[in-house]
Amino acid sequence: MISKSLKIFAATALLLVGADASALKRSTAVSELGAYTAPQSTPASVSVVFMPDGVNTVEQTPDCKRLVLRDIASGKEGETLFDVTHTRETTIPDFEGFTVSPDGSKVMVWRNTKMIYRRSFDAEYYVYEVRSRILRPLSVEHPRQRIPLFSPDSRMVAFVADNNIYAAKLDYNTCVAVTTDGKANEIINGATDWTYEEEFTLTQGMTWAPDNLTLCYLRFDESRVPMYSLPLYEGTCNRMEQYSLYPGWMNYKYPVAGEPNSVVTVHSYDVETRKTKQVDLPGAMAYYIPRIEYGPDASKLLVATLNRDQNRYEIFVCNPKSTVSKSVYVEESKAWIESAAYEDLYVGANSFVVSRSDADYTRYYEYSYTGSELRCTTPGDHDATAYYGSDAAGNHYFQAAAPTPKDRTIYRLDKKGAVTALTPDHGTANADFAPGCTHMVLNYSNVTTPPVYTLNRADGKQLRTLEDNKEYAERAGRLTADKEFFSFRTPEGIELNGYVVKPRNFSQSKKYPVIMSQYSGPGSQSVLDKWTLDWEAYFANNGFVVVCVDGRGTGGRGTAFRTAVYKQLGHYETIDQVAAARYAGSLPYADASQIGIYGWSYGGYEALMCASADDCPYAAAVAIAPVTDWRFYDTVYTERYMLTPQQNERGYADASAINRILHLDCPLLMMYGTADDNVHPANTLQYVSTLQSAGMLCDMFVFPNMNHSINGCNARAVVYGRMFEYFSDKLRK
Repeated sequence: MISKSLKIFAATALLLVGADASALKRSTAVSELGAYTAPQSTPASVSVVFMPDGVNTVEQTPDCKRLVLRDIASGKEGETLFDVTHTRETTIPDFEGFTVSPDGSKVMVWRNTKMIYRRSFDAEYYVYEVRSRILRPLSVEHPRQRIPLFSPDSRMVAFVADNNIYAAKLDYNTCVAVTTDGKANEIINGATDWTYEEEFTLTQGMTWAPDNLTLCYLRFDESRVPMYSLPLYEGTCNRMEQYSLYPGWMNYKYPVAGEPNSVVTVHSYDVETRKTKQVDLPGAMAYYIPRIEYGPDASKLLVATLNRDQNRYEIFVCNPKSTVSKSVYVEESKAWIESAAYEDLYVGANSFVVSRSDADYTRYYEYSYTGSELRCTTPGDHDATAYYGSDAAGNHYFQAAAPTPKDRTIYRLDKKGAVTALTPDHGTANADFAPGCTHMVLNYSNVTTPPVYTLNRADGKQLRTLEDNKEYAERAGRLTADKEFFSFRTPEGIELNGYVVKPRNFSQSKKYPVIMSQYSGPGSQSVLDKWTLDWEAYFANNGFVVVCVDGRGTGGRGTAFRTAVYKQLGHYETIDQVAAARYAGSLPYADASQIGIYGWSYGGYEALMCASADDCPYAAAVAIAPVTDWRFYDTVYTERYMLTPQQNERGYADASAINRILHLDCPLLMMYGTADDNVHPANTLQYVSTLQSAGMLCDMFVFPNMNHSINGCNARAVVYGRMFEYFSDKLRK
C-alpha cells in the first residue's frame, strides 16, 4: 500500500509540475513594477528643522551620526550640534530621529524604533546636553518610551511607558511617576487609543503649561471597548519564527460603529505638589476630546470637544488650577465637522485660529481667547486647506484649493486685507514655516515636474534650492506616461473633474481598454495637479488607458459638493463613478466594452458598489482591503458620515456592499493583508462567504502578516502586478 501510494503521488507531482511550470515563473509585471512603486518611485524629500534662534536650521547627516547647523541666510554649514562619536557618559552607534529642546540647549535622539500602529511608535530615547556633551538615556528604569515632550524651559521631559506618564527632571537625572493606574487594554495615560490615532491623527495626549508647573494630559478608559484579534503567522517578510508552527495573535481595542468608545477625560499634574486632578468641563461631559493645547499662559488650556455625532464642535478655555472653564467657540453643522477644525487648531500669543465650514466653503477664522471673532484669515471663494500662522507684522499665511480645485497655492493675507499668491498659481505647493513665519521650506510639483524643495523668505523670495530631484526626474522621465486633465457633466448636470493617463505611444485610431481608478472617500481628492509616479504609468505604457474622476463627496469643491454623501455613503459616489465610466467609454480611443474599476480601502468599497450597480458598465473590478459593510468599521470615521447603525439603520443597509452581492455583474479580484488592523480581513471574508452562499465566485489574493498599506518586501509591486495580470486577462478580449 505504501509503495503504490508513493508511485501515484510521484506521478501526480510530475504532472502538476509540468502543468504549472509557466504559472510558477516570476511575474514580469511584478519585476517591472518595482520601478513604479515605493521606494524606487519615490523622489527625494527634504525635512528641515528650524532652530529656536531663528538663525539656523539643523540637519541629520546621511550616516545618521551627526546633527549639523546651517545658516538660514547664507546656507553655509556651521558647527556640529551633536556627534555620536563625541559624547560623554553614554555612547550610541547612530540614531534614527531627533528633536531640539525649546531653548536649543538640548537634543533628544532616538533609535531602535518599533511601530505600534500607523503613526505611533516606541523607541530608546537619549537626551544630549549641548554644552557639556553629556548623553544619557531618557530613562533607565523604562528603557523604551513613547511621545517624549520637553517642558517649555527644556529642563523636564514627560514621556509614556507602559500606559503611564513619567516626568524626567534633567537637571537632577531623576524621574517621577505622574500616573500609576495605566494598564494594557484598560487605561492609557498621555498616549491615545487606536481610534484617536487613526481618525483624529492624535498620538500626543500631553501638553505643558507655559510656566512649566503643570502638565495636562488625556486619560483613556478603554475597558468597555470590545477587543479585536488578528492572527499572526511566521511569514517570509519580517519573518516571525515564534509562529512557525502555531499562529500568534494581535489583540487590541477596536470599537466598530455603534459600540462603546473609550471614555476620555482631561487631567492636570502639579509639578511642585505632585498631585493630579480632573479638569471638568461645563455642562455635559464631552464625548470626544481630539485636542488639548495650552495658550499663552498657564490659565488658558484649550480643550477641543466633539459630540458623538460629530456635528457639534466646542472649544473651552480652562484654568487647570482654579478649575474654571469657559466655552469660547461653538460650531454646529447640518452634516459633520471637518477634521481640520481640531487637527489644524492654531494657538497663538493673543488669539487662536480655527477652521470652519459655512454653506459655501471651508475657511479659517481668528478668535480672541474670550471668544470674540476677530477676522477671517483665509478669504476667497474657495476651500482653504491649511493655515500656517502669522508673523510679527500681522501677515497671515495659508494654503487654498485655488485658482482651481486641482491646485494648491500658498497665499499671504496682509493687515489691510490684500491677498498675495506666494507660489505658482497652478500645481501643488506645500510649506513648512519657521517659528514666527520668517521663512518657509517650499515643496512644489505638478504633473510634469517632480517635487522641488526651496528655502524661501516668508514673502516668497527664494534663497536657495534644497533639492531639485534632477537626477530622479531624468530617471523617472523614462517611465512616465502622459496625464491630461478634463471635466464633463453627468446626466444629472453635475460637473466632475478628472484626468486620463495615456501611453506615450498613444494612437488616436486605436481602441484601448480602460481602468477607472478612484478613492472617492469623503473629503479626499485624487484629481490634483501634482507629481506622482505609480502603477498608472506602467499600466498606460503597457496598453491601458487609466481614467480617474472625483465624484460627489470629495474635497476641494466646497461644502455642498463634499457633504452630499451625508448618511448615505456609496450612493452618489456610485452614480458619479458609473457616469464617469460611461463618459470614458464615449471617448473615441476607449473600448466601452472593456472598462475595469479599481480601488483601495474606501476606493475598494466603491469598486464593489460600482461593480454591483444596476447599470454596471464594468467588465472587471479589483478591490483591495475594502470596507464591505460600514457596521464593520470604526466608530469615529463611520459615525462621522453615517451616524450610528441604531440612528441610521436604512442608511447602513443601503450602503452595504454585501447587501448588493446578487447584483454583482463582472469578474472580481479581492486582495487584503491578514494583519490589517484598520479595515479588517473580516470585511473581505464576510463578502466572500456571502458570495459562496449565493453560489457565486470571485478571485482572491492574500498577503500574510501585511497591514492596510501592504508594504515591504516588494509587496506593493506584487499587488499591482497581480492587478495588471487580472485586468490583462479580463479586459483584453
